[in-house]
Amino acid sequence: MVDAHRRVAMAERAARAGGAVARQSFREDLRVETKADKNDPVTDADRDAQRQVVATIREEFPGDAVLAEEDALPLGVDDDSADVLVEELPENGDAWVIDPIDGTANFARGVGLWTTSVAAVVDREPVAAATYAPTAGDVYTAGPDSASRDGTTLSTSDTDDPETFLVGIVGRWYPEGAGEFGGLCETLTERVGDTRRFGSMQATLAYLADGGLDAVVGPMAHAPWDSMAGAHLVREAGGTVTDVHGDPWAVDSEGFVASNGRAHDTVVKAVQTGIDQ
Repeated sequence: MVDAHRRVAMAERAARAGGAVARQSFREDLRVETKADKNDPVTDADRDAQRQVVATIREEFPGDAVLAEEDALPLGVDDDSADVLVEELPENGDAWVIDPIDGTANFARGVGLWTTSVAAVVDREPVAAATYAPTAGDVYTAGPDSASRDGTTLSTSDTDDPETFLVGIVGRWYPEGAGEFGGLCETLTERVGDTRRFGSMQATLAYLADGGLDAVVGPMAHAPWDSMAGAHLVREAGGTVTDVHGDPWAVDSEGFVASNGRAHDTVVKAVQTGIDQ
């Protein structure tokens, strides 16, 4: 971790570089394809942004492993990239986790809420992160001992009454999980002040780190690129991130509950009740 500050600088530079590439295609003619299902879009902008992020990281960290959302797609870098583009996060060593466009469905429809997110990881734990929101012009960064938005120190909210909490709900529910989603929404509505659903997990976690939200819940499994940068932002801004049982969150946890830490157990219990209905 001796070079964590160098890695946070690189995370920001790479996120900005990839986000700038994606921004050029925003609200332009796009070729939209699908991956796992018809509601899981991918565009040429995702691929182009990822190429730029990977190329930027490789300038200073050519030997680090890279886990990226579009890792099965052509990356447009030299043939030596095969040894650093991985299919899963290594158990040990240095790695980078990339989401070139988090919120592709928003992006493809011309909705401005999407980000480019990059996390630097050592032994499967994030040590640096950057989430860039090009349409807002904001970049959220976190290193080993601080977090900031555009140079201003981040701090989670000081709200301590869960009945006044603003809670973000993240992740996708498939038709077979509609009942669980409904139960979660019902319980949160009963026990907290209000909820929001933005369509970008990384942006939602950044809002929590910045004090705009009081908690974020995502009770299903997530890919590392969906959550690692945001979880690091929240922790470094003074918040708490656990799994849905209240145990410390890790990249392979089934889901997560993140909060400002002031009524975390209440939010955890609400999530447990909601998904068990």
